[in-house]
Parts: sequence; structure tokens; C-alpha cells
Amino acid sequence: MHEAGQGGLNLNEKDILAINGGKPVRDKLLPYGHQCIDKDDIKAVIDVLCSDWLTTGPKVVEFEERFAEAVGAKYAVAVNSGTAALHAAAFAAGIGQNDEVITTPMTFAASANCVLYIGGRPIFADVEADTLLLDPFSVESKISPKTKAIIAVDYAGQPCDYDALKEISDRYGLVLIADACHALGATYKGRKVGTLADMTVFSFHPVKHITTGEGGMIVTDNPDFAAKLRIFRNHGITTDHRQREAGGSWFYEIVELGYNYRLPDINCALGMSQLEKLDKFVARRRQIAAFYDSAFADTIALSPLAQHDDRMSSYHLYVVKLRLNKLNADRSRFFAALRAENIGVNVHYIPVYWHPYYRKLGYEKGLCPVAEKSYEEIITFPLFPAMSDRDVGDVVQAVKKVLDTQGIKI
Repeated sequence: MHEAGQGGLNLNEKDILAINGGKPVRDKLLPYGHQCIDKDDIKAVIDVLCSDWLTTGPKVVEFEERFAEAVGAKYAVAVNSGTAALHAAAFAAGIGQNDEVITTPMTFAASANCVLYIGGRPIFADVEADTLLLDPFSVESKISPKTKAIIAVDYAGQPCDYDALKEISDRYGLVLIADACHALGATYKGRKVGTLADMTVFSFHPVKHITTGEGGMIVTDNPDFAAKLRIFRNHGITTDHRQREAGGSWFYEIVELGYNYRLPDINCALGMSQLEKLDKFVARRRQIAAFYDSAFADTIALSPLAQHDDRMSSYHLYVVKLRLNKLNADRSRFFAALRAENIGVNVHYIPVYWHPYYRKLGYEKGLCPVAEKSYEEIITFPLFPAMSDRDVGDVVQAVKKVLDTQGIKI
């Protein structure tokens, strides 16, 4: 990027891009996401540390019950990461060797990796250009006799078109899994995310809506799925210690090749404390997104992702598309300029099948043209509930500063 008129003018240091030696908008990096921990969260964890149960204790069941109630599901099964939750859901869905599962390339790789873990093959469908959500028309075009399930990803916090996806999955006899790791607290046509698919997966990583440090949850209304999930997260064992103690027996059997995906009581206590603040967290995310929408409404250089009127995003991410034909720079240069201003922008995501591991499996570029083109244009701005109004203003100021050097006003 070139400084307009910099050669002979005495620009203020604050007007010169930090990447070119000027003073950055902020003195300290503002990350794209961050946890929000308060005294109640700390006390909840300390209370468990002082109790008899650090893991496999009563806080696990309590967290599961409260979470199920919060999202409107009958059953919730806690695990130790969002990736573990996806793996468990793929297992419970009965996906096996050579089965195909349709998903999106615009996601973190775990949404597809979970299929590989159990011998299946991810099939990538394209996304809608304006939302980057899984395109139901593309999904249906990818169905084959080997298709077993669909994993829909609620990209950035906006739910997919679940009416269309459920109609497709029911018509073809497929299991519909919602990867809602971005979408806790979101709604679709007045219905909560967690009630829209056969199984719904959530993540509690620190940048998500609530955190347990690391953690995840699968919710479902299907008792058979719930039973399989519980066995899978506990080494494939048919009973847990509470059931054995109640029956006065030491006996157990391993009936599946399960994993130790259990979430400790320490993490569950933190999760319950965080869950009490979910509505406040989501409201603040929406408030920040609305501020960005207003601030960037008239710029010709970028556009926020479209939001459907019948859905309420919970805004895990705030993603914009750059109109590169209006900029005298590519995305990497725009990214570097904002980073130099201490704005922690990011990119979500590299199309999954572009990664070297997937290339080794035979996937090639060109599978999903809309996703691939969008990847070259997108950038993520900071958004998390603990951001102050000044933090939000810094983001807008930094974007304005960078665009001003292009002669673009916002």
C-alpha cells in the first residue's frame, strides 16, 4: 500500500500507516477473540477443587442437564473438545468404512476430520456466496449411494437453512449433524440451535460463546444416539462408576472402541457459571456486530456477510468480504496493515481440502468454486463480549486509516 501524497507532505505520524513506520492505532494487540472470565467463574472452579470430585462427578451431569435445558434438547453429552464432540457424533451416526459424509470446506478441519477418523470420506459441497453457509442445492448434487450423513456448519454464528437440509436428509435417509460450534445462542425461524438437527455439536474453546477451557457438547432428542455418545466418550464401556456402585458390582464390559473424551468436573463447573451469562454475552456480540454494520455500511471496499431475516446469528465471528477490485492491494497486504495497527484480524478459513494432508488423499482445488473465491476475499475483525466501546472504535478507526490511504472513505 502506498501512502497518498507521502513524498512531499508533512503527514501527522498518526496518519501514516504503522506498517510504513507510523504510530499504530493501538499500543497493544486486540485479538479477534478472547474469553470472558469473572470472579463467579473462578469461585466455581475453586469450589470443585475443594470438593471430592475433580472428574466423573456430579458437576458433569449437572452441566449436561442445564445445557440441554438452555438449548431445548432432551439429552446433552459433555466431552473434552468440540473435535471430540464431532468424532462422537460421527460414531453415533453409524458412519463407517467408505461411507460418504457431505460437509462444507469453509470450516475448521475438524468438521471433516471426524469423518476420516472412523473410515469415512468427506465430500465437500459448496457454499452460498453471500453467507458462506452450506448450499442445500450443492449438498443434494453431491449425494450418492454411499452418502450416510450431512454435517452442516453454522458459519460465523448464523444457522444454515435447516428446513431445506432436513428435507433433503429425510428424503434420502441421512443423518443430519449440525456443527454449531459457532452458533450457541443463535435461532432459526424462532427455534434454538440445538433443536434443528438429529445431533448438534458445540465447542467451549476460549474464543467461543462460553468456555470450559477446552470442551464440547453434543445434544440430541434421540435416546439411542445419546446412549452411543456416552459409551463412546468413556472408552466404549457399558456402565460408568455410578451405575456400578448403585448395582454393587465391579463388573463392566467394553463393547465399542471408545475414547477417553470425558470432560472433568472442574471444566463443567466453569461451563455452568459461563452458561448463566450466555444471554449477556450473545447480546454484546450482536451489539458490536451492529456497530460494525453501521460503520461499514457505505464503504465500497468491503461488505459484511449477509444475514437472513428469519435467523438470529450469535456472531462467533464478524467476517467481511473485501472488494479487491476497489483496493490497490491484495488481502495479505490489507491484513498486514491492520495487524501493524495492532488489530488482530484473522482469516476463517482456508478451504479444508486445500490443506496438504487432504491433497495427499486426492482432493484437488476446484471442487467448490464459490468457497475458493470467497476464501481469497474474506477477513475477520475482532469480536468478543469483553471488548469495550473504545476497542470497537479502534477497529473502525484502523480500517478507516488503511482505506484512507486508498482514497476510500467510510
